Amino acid sequence: MSNLPVVAIVGRPNVGKSTLFNRLVGKKLALVDDRPGVTRDRREGDATLIGLEFRIIDTAGFETDDAETLPGRMRAQTQAAVRDADVALFMVDARAGVMPLDEQVANWLRGEDTPIVLIANKAEGKSTESAVMEAYSLGLGDPVPLSAEHGEGLVDLFEAIRPYVERDEEEVEEGEEDEEASGPLKLAIVGRPNAGKSTLINKILGEQRLITGPEAGITRDSIAVDWTWNAPDGNAYPIRLIDTAGMRKRAKVQDKLEKLSVADGLRAVDFAEVVVLLLDATLGLEAQDLRIADKVLQEGRALIIALNKWDVAADPPKLFQGVRAALDEGLAQVRGLPLLTVSAETGRGIDQLLIAAHETREAWSKRVSTGQLNRWFERAIEANPPPAPGGRRIKLRYLTQARTRPPSFVLFGTRVDQLPESYRRYLVNGIRKELGFGAVPVRLTVRAPKNPFD
Repeated sequence: MSNLPVVAIVGRPNVGKSTLFNRLVGKKLALVDDRPGVTRDRREGDATLIGLEFRIIDTAGFETDDAETLPGRMRAQTQAAVRDADVALFMVDARAGVMPLDEQVANWLRGEDTPIVLIANKAEGKSTESAVMEAYSLGLGDPVPLSAEHGEGLVDLFEAIRPYVERDEEEVEEGEEDEEASGPLKLAIVGRPNAGKSTLINKILGEQRLITGPEAGITRDSIAVDWTWNAPDGNAYPIRLIDTAGMRKRAKVQDKLEKLSVADGLRAVDFAEVVVLLLDATLGLEAQDLRIADKVLQEGRALIIALNKWDVAADPPKLFQGVRAALDEGLAQVRGLPLLTVSAETGRGIDQLLIAAHETREAWSKRVSTGQLNRWFERAIEANPPPAPGGRRIKLRYLTQARTRPPSFVLFGTRVDQLPESYRRYLVNGIRKELGFGAVPVRLTVRAPKNPFD
């Protein structure tokens, strides 16, 4: 059984309950039609709304028929769903206005212990403003204007249900993250041809598992190998190592098979948690390496840079500092990426590489409680308030972590569409530095509640 909070959608027939249900679960699970009464049984699904996760229940349209009739038995199912829910969404039709049956449903809901959020659906355009205002007469608080069909007003819905479904218990969140991060580390090795990817994996495994040689392009398919690492701390950690084909500059890739190999390698990045970009220390950092790194970061994967063939590198200190500076300049969005030195031939630096990979996955999977996040957020905007373009102040209200892997945050406020990119970078850099996310990719989106009366 799911331990997610439960949200029930109720209302008279044909107000759009199933349309909202489908939008929140992200699939067309519930049948939708212009005819009333399509939904009969309770339908359940796992829903996500801007990072909030909950169990959503679509119920039959509320009817007042005798309890022994089919509509009466459907009504009993709806009543049971509301009593079992953490919050109920009472939906009315903003186009049609408040109907007598809406008032009967409201009278019933006021007698229940379940918190109620009133939704005025089909609130597209200004023609529905009077009906939204009329919904106040139901005595269930401020109506949330919404268009389930077009996805408008979801930010306002998020704010309305958040107090009832957000799980703030840090121990629950930590338990979920521990469980998520306790499986095998999915570690992909990428890089240009002949950087030593297959040789490195063979050295990690202690056997000639993958074919290697001086010829570039030997590896074609992405090869995944499950392995257990006996770490220096005495613990055993399962790892799925993924070898990929060398990635040359796109203009140089003409052979169809090589194109397929590169595409397969990019798909392997999508399934990895941590990606090691392996560089050839005898060649240094090239533009193609930065392109590969940027692709990995765009996919939201955690990235580590490893300089291979370190045992034969010329002037190692100068080379390391040069690569460090070039990375910080070429990948300014994630300054401070882990940069390590290894030798696939001798095994030098492999344990340090695997330790860094586990630490990076931990940061990539990290969740910060809402309280801790907003305490930092208040200090950040106090130290550096947002600008006031055109003399009108941008008001930042609060910040929430929508998801992990990669860590993604949603910023709420007014006029946030005019927030400069430089201020967004200030917030993202602060999140990384002050909240322990290091150099993993952090995503920040901004949302402003829509005012239907503007």
